Amino acid sequence: MSQLPPRQQITEKFPVVGESSPGFELTHDNWQLQITGLVDSPLTLSWQDYLKLGHQTWYFDIHCVTRWSKLGNSFTGVALKDVLALAGVQSEAKFVQFIAYSDRDHDTSLPLDVCLNDDVLIIHEVNNEPLSAEHGFPVRTFAPSKYFYKSLKWLKEIRLIKEDQLGFWERGGYHNNADFVKEERYVSGNLTEKELSRLRETKNFSRYKDQVLISLDLSNLDFSGADLSGVQLKNCNLDGCNFEGANLIKANLSNSSVLNANLKNANLEGADLDGVLFMGSDLTGANLNYTFLNATEFTREGFDPASVKNIQFDNAVINGLVAKQLEFLIK
Repeated sequence: MSQLPPRQQITEKFPVVGESSPGFELTHDNWQLQITGLVDSPLTLSWQDYLKLGHQTWYFDIHCVTRWSKLGNSFTGVALKDVLALAGVQSEAKFVQFIAYSDRDHDTSLPLDVCLNDDVLIIHEVNNEPLSAEHGFPVRTFAPSKYFYKSLKWLKEIRLIKEDQLGFWERGGYHNNADFVKEERYVSGNLTEKELSRLRETKNFSRYKDQVLISLDLSNLDFSGADLSGVQLKNCNLDGCNFEGANLIKANLSNSSVLNANLKNANLEGADLDGVLFMGSDLTGANLNYTFLNATEFTREGFDPASVKNIQFDNAVINGLVAKQLEFLIK
């Protein structure tokens, strides 16, 4: 039986996290895969070439950084190491960069020694179904030992490089190693001790409006009635905070811990609450309309449940909300 990594919860759904489209229509006819960089023989594979590569099926779990895990999935495709062998990897190569068909320049990377393991895959089917557009049609990568953001949708190019380059999500503060056993979700806090102390004292985010604040301890602060619209607090400790009546419209609190907090009548409309832990918090009368609720938790064994009386969540994105959590909200 699979062992659930720290602070993950099981979902039967296959949530869509991040972009749901490369920004244009990909088809089998206009898709091709390039293998470039530090290789002996650069390759360009069409869809028909890809189909000739001798596919296999493997079984692995998926663990997303936004705290959901989908267990026991089948993946059909080809081992990455077999594709790299076709191009011939040069000795100078130390990392593999994966580049997507994407109008936002999505990419990621892995060490070459990881990519030469048997379990790093290029896939076109999950659970006996072709990849849907939102999950990376026609082809994506899959690295089962890493959080899911290291598995790139809409694969366009595999580039062998000497020096590592941070990928799309990693440039935004996600951990470059992404080991889910070690809970490597984000880099460490990105403010100095002096800046953090000043922020805790003033509770004024105006100078950070355009900055993503990561892994900060802001617990037990009083933000009642404050204008926190648009703040970006990823993976932060907000336990015990008072947000009563606060304006959190379009805030990004993804993966933050908001345990035992006061959110009575707080306005979180349009906020990104993916992976947020709300156990023990009072959300009475809170506005969660149009929020993103992938793997958000309101109840968990061993914790007091959140109070969700008169909560609003019209038009919230709940496809990735685990069934137990949705039942708790609507009971």
